[in-house]
Amino acid sequence: MSLVNELKVRILAGGEISREEALQLFEEPVEEVARAADEIREKFCGNGFDICTIINSKSGRCSENCKFCAQSAHYDTGCAEVYDLLPTEDILKEAKYNDDQGVLRYSIVTSGKRLTDEEVDQVCESIRKIKEETNIEVCFSFGLLKEEQLRKVREAGATRAHCNLETSRRYFPEICTTHTYDQKIETLKAAVAAGLSICSGGIMGLGETLEDRVDMVLTAKELGVKSVPVNFLNPIPGTPYEDNKPLTDEEARQCVAVFRFIIPDASIRLAGGRGLLDDKGKECFQSGANAAISGDMLTTAGITVQKDMEMLKDLGYKPQLWED
Repeated sequence: MSLVNELKVRILAGGEISREEALQLFEEPVEEVARAADEIREKFCGNGFDICTIINSKSGRCSENCKFCAQSAHYDTGCAEVYDLLPTEDILKEAKYNDDQGVLRYSIVTSGKRLTDEEVDQVCESIRKIKEETNIEVCFSFGLLKEEQLRKVREAGATRAHCNLETSRRYFPEICTTHTYDQKIETLKAAVAAGLSICSGGIMGLGETLEDRVDMVLTAKELGVKSVPVNFLNPIPGTPYEDNKPLTDEEARQCVAVFRFIIPDASIRLAGGRGLLDDKGKECFQSGANAAISGDMLTTAGITVQKDMEMLKDLGYKPQLWED
């Protein structure tokens, strides 16, 4: 029995793989790992596909120095609009539009280290209006909030908090020095304590090793994350990573397949950079990935909801919230 098949059988029976075994999977034939990952996905998640969109509801002038980000005030990228927190009517309008298209989740995202208490109150009003006037689930990414603030957002009607780990603990200081890995973990734990589900993944292509990729997902698993965004670096001119080489389609498939082995029952969610893939992620959705951010990203163009819905239908998926 091959290593891939041995590990697949173990996971299908309810077992787990070790860090060393996850790393070994990167050395196995991609097609074999991808097929096995898709079997694991079908066993634990069925054919439901968790689809979401995001709104850039506060843009630019970010105090943080994340080396990949177009919105950081530390770099001259020229590709991020600058505006304060959008009014409720703008956020609500986009929520209604996405709800009408069959999108399941709508994530309100803001630039900056964290929202102020006043901004939290303002966005809570937006969330309440969305819940009154649509059927869409509300997620959010408001930076390093405290438990009290997170509880307010949950009480307003949001159900999921997002805070990307970005990479491993080892490599994180290489990409950002204005906040810490522990602050991210504290935020995720505070969100759980506030009664929220959590969404956390990272970016592939920052110069990290395979070990860093595996360690990031293992950390997410330890935290109880069941929605893992997988971003592929879109090198932004003006950032320190402008010359980084984007991942190939094969490398992308390999990542999502191995991540499926690590967290069998999660939403493995293709996110930023999917548009750089030749097939826009189609083969990844046959290799263990079962969720996506559709529409435009924060500062770059994405793939339309209509095109994604057509792709999902062709692949035999159906839009479905995945909470477990």
